[in-house]
Amino acid sequence: MTSIRDLLGESLGVGETYHLRLEERDGRLVAEHPNDASPMDIAVVEGLDRLEKRPPTDPVTVEVLGRTIDGYVGGRVVGPDPHRTDEPE
Repeated sequence: MTSIRDLLGESLGVGETYHLRLEERDGRLVAEHPNDASPMDIAVVEGLDRLEKRPPTDPVTVEVLGRTIDGYVGGRVVGPDPHRTDEPE
């Protein structure tokens, strides 16, 4: 039997990584969720130290976390800002 939690986890993409363009909304870095079935956009709340600019000018790789923050699903930057020069390639 499929649970509501399973269905929601699938539509939110929990544990999945996406290459996303971030923008600032109400003091948060937010990305539109790439899955049209997702009821929430993504608020990036972890891994912000990987970013040189906020918001970054180019897309970054974000992992979707299994928690919500103020109406958004949480996200973590897992791929560096491609313009940052102090990280190994």
